[in-house]
Amino acid sequence: MFVLVEMTDTVRIPPWQFERKLNESIAEELNKKLANKVVYNVGLCICLYDITKLEDSYIFPGDGASHTKVHFRYVVFHPFLDEILIGQIKSCSQDGVHVSIGFFDDIVIPPESLQQPAKLASDEAEQVWVWEYETEEGAHDLYMDIGEEIRFRVVDETFVDTSPTGPSSAEASTSTATEEVQKKEAPYTLVGSISEPGLGLLSWWTNS
Repeated sequence: MFVLVEMTDTVRIPPWQFERKLNESIAEELNKKLANKVVYNVGLCICLYDITKLEDSYIFPGDGASHTKVHFRYVVFHPFLDEILIGQIKSCSQDGVHVSIGFFDDIVIPPESLQQPAKLASDEAEQVWVWEYETEEGAHDLYMDIGEEIRFRVVDETFVDTSPTGPSSAEASTSTATEEVQKKEAPYTLVGSISEPGLGLLSWWTNS
């Protein structure tokens, strides 16, 4: 679930922090910059693990701050494919079951990856997916209620480059730009599956 990633960055330390130890100032700046941020094709950064190397610091003309090239290792949330995780159901929709593991919410289990046969049941209050479990006595509805703990397998991941882009072309209409804003995608999404024995709500598989 968590991996150590080696990174390199140049850290700027303002003059009023010169009285502090360099390592402390750099660690604080790195966490300000990276903690709780998604790095493209790397994962969700959690916290600094350690600093492995500090190169020489420089002060450039017109800027009283020091600039130091830093080699460091960072703790990153990046589950490997086929890893089994446990989360909580956040919501249900036509797109599937949306799951949260507390610090990360962009997890979806699409309808085709649920225990089959499955259907989306809805009322005025909420929508929930239902596994129509077949027994000798007939179908038995097992509801995937909001807040229930669910065990799932990671089957895919998607990174979206959300860095700023240049202005739209002259032909792009205002409506198109508005649609793009509304359709803002998460920078990092996990796709899960519960379509095998042992996966799904923890309450389904409790020992008798």
